[in-house]
Amino acid sequence: MGPHDPHRTDERPHVERTEDELIAAIRKVLSGAGPEVVVPVGDDAAVVRPGSGDLVLTTDAMVEGAHFRLGQTSARDLGYKAIAVNLSDIAAMAGSPRYALCALSLSDAVDAAWVMELFGGMREACDEYACTLVGGNLARGAEVTVAVTLTGEVAPGRAVRRSGARVGDTLVVTGTLGAAAAGVRVADRPTTWSAEERRAVARLFRPTPRVGEAQVLARHGATAMIDVSDGLTLDLSRLCVASQVGVRLVVDRVPVDPAATRDEALGGGEDYELLVTLPSEDAVDAARAELREAFRVPLTAIGVVVAEGLVVVAEDGTERSLDPQGWDHFSARQG
Repeated sequence: MGPHDPHRTDERPHVERTEDELIAAIRKVLSGAGPEVVVPVGDDAAVVRPGSGDLVLTTDAMVEGAHFRLGQTSARDLGYKAIAVNLSDIAAMAGSPRYALCALSLSDAVDAAWVMELFGGMREACDEYACTLVGGNLARGAEVTVAVTLTGEVAPGRAVRRSGARVGDTLVVTGTLGAAAAGVRVADRPTTWSAEERRAVARLFRPTPRVGEAQVLARHGATAMIDVSDGLTLDLSRLCVASQVGVRLVVDRVPVDPAATRDEALGGGEDYELLVTLPSEDAVDAARAELREAFRVPLTAIGVVVAEGLVVVAEDGTERSLDPQGWDHFSARQG
């Protein structure tokens, strides 16, 4: 996270500290780097010693107005979530997170204290998942944008892709679905929240990336995996397209969060649970037992992979075509 050309004053954050002062303050907030970080935050670029596995790379941006509102989300929660959503992508490949970079655009609406809280949330997420924030960029903009790039590592050839599902595999999902969508629905409601609604809002602002859970699923033979970021049915359709297979989704088996509706569970998005195909019932049972023991996270079988067609099966056995619903930044219909 180094300073820009001093002549480019349009890129300096409009806060009460200079860019160099802000970077120095950020360095104090961040945790110390491990011995594999040769050059940490503060130079023109970070330098790290690579591990022995395949490198996993991902990036995601959180844009004010599209992903969050300053008056609704605390800076600390926003920082945590900005890291967590990228950790979820690394998890979906069965990778272990390593290093993060943050490109931050600051508007006139935030000050240095807000920035410190933001990086405090990033540090909290990084510390929780053994990841190090090693650098980034500061700029001035019309709105706040938090863009994180994260690297991870996976044993050579062991990344789990969304393209490996096979006919006969069992479709499973971790946790419960719809909590984040329920959190969006109730977050601005002036009435008192129930305990279930409070938990839903917490899951919206602080999602849990299933990093360890993904590695358990990989050990038990996961053939394909994707994180549920844009909605169960939309992400399921993407997995099927990538794998060139179909699916029979038993809709009444979908684990709906207590605060959510079934529609929110099917198409709400931002749950960051893992949607996975496993090769046998024995694999499902073994993975379920280990996830329960190690993480207290349920694993639910919700369907089966077939040769073609996206089909929803109701409790009474009736079938209908699956109409994928979820979040698409570039679609007029958002589910």
